[in-house]
Amino acid sequence: MTTMQDREKGFEAKFALDAELKFKAEARRNKLLGLWAAGLLNKADPEAYAREIVTADLEARGHEDVLRKIKADFDAAGIAQTEDEIRLRMLELMAQAIEQLQNN
Repeated sequence: MTTMQDREKGFEAKFALDAELKFKAEARRNKLLGLWAAGLLNKADPEAYAREIVTADLEARGHEDVLRKIKADFDAAGIAQTEDEIRLRMLELMAQAIEQLQNN
């Protein structure tokens, strides 16, 4: 095998690993976000609500569907959280999720 083919396989493997880590980090962030939102919503089963949030992210590409679900749930419950505040929390929790994955 040539050096160029080795490099190509190495890049493909890194790309696949990066994509897997991104997926895991987003899923973990969504779970953490769901637990945070469940606390504000006084949900009886925070884990079940967190699963709803993780599932909502799988319905459409990107995190906007998660944002819309949480915002709608907050609005219905009369909880004052702007989209920007939720986005900020999502960023904070993404950093936390990445850190958790790196420490495992």
